[in-house]
Amino acid sequence: MNEGKASAGAVVALGATVVIWAFSWIVMKLVLRYAGPFDFSALRYSIGAVLLFVVLVVMRRPLAPPPLGGTIVTGLAQTAAFQGLGQMALTSGGTGHVVLLAYAMPFWAVLLAWALLGERPLPRHWLGLGLAAIGLTCVIAPWHGLGNPASTLMALVGGMCWALGTVTSKRMFQRHQPDPLTFTAWQMAFGAAGLAIVAFVIPQRAIDWTPAFIAGLAYSVILATSLAWTLWLLVVRRLPTAVASVSSLGVPVLSVLMAWAVLGETPKPSEWLGMAFIVAGLLAVSGVTLRRRA
Repeated sequence: MNEGKASAGAVVALGATVVIWAFSWIVMKLVLRYAGPFDFSALRYSIGAVLLFVVLVVMRRPLAPPPLGGTIVTGLAQTAAFQGLGQMALTSGGTGHVVLLAYAMPFWAVLLAWALLGERPLPRHWLGLGLAAIGLTCVIAPWHGLGNPASTLMALVGGMCWALGTVTSKRMFQRHQPDPLTFTAWQMAFGAAGLAIVAFVIPQRAIDWTPAFIAGLAYSVILATSLAWTLWLLVVRRLPTAVASVSSLGVPVLSVLMAWAVLGETPKPSEWLGMAFIVAGLLAVSGVTLRRRA
């Protein structure tokens, strides 16, 4: 596969990941009616990891774990910390604000990739980040307050943890070139183990096994966890960190639109303006760069 085809495939994978993850935030908000945040996250990623290992066996892919240091850090950062903190933030914060704060991830990822991977941002990357920063500011509207401070902090720290996981994933692919599916399964297993420990220590409400909860769990396990995280690692492997990270800002934009359609949460004028800036940032980073690479 030549570089142009590889980039095109990564763009398709990125688009699918954005759509799946955008809707998953609505699903996660709904399932919290039936389970505690850490119980749900631990259950989601434990089942997801088992499912991926079954796929590895069926497809006869390598089962041996990649180098443990980077795999464990990635799992604890982007699976355990990001998902656990995100779920916890949803218990007391609005879906839109939590998603947007968590997706400040690209700002941290670009800086971490510069510091740890030597990926110096290009001028177009800075332009895209600047436009996206204006967009996020408009959507969050800090002049109106950030709502629950604990929820705000957990969402922001969760985004930082995801950024760390993204950069460590990139470093793993650069140094060790692990099989993407094997790497996904193992980092998810370590993340699930971390979540299970937290769920055991922190008291939560009992799980209510309703059809709605089971349906939400199935979506989260099969699509948002097993499929989307595999696609995301393929994207991180094939595209520059700045492109992959900033393009992920399409998730909160779609989440706001989906919440409008599904939950009746009408975006405010400042949110429309913010989304316009975010889309402009995506075009500045992804569109121009991909044309240059093709």
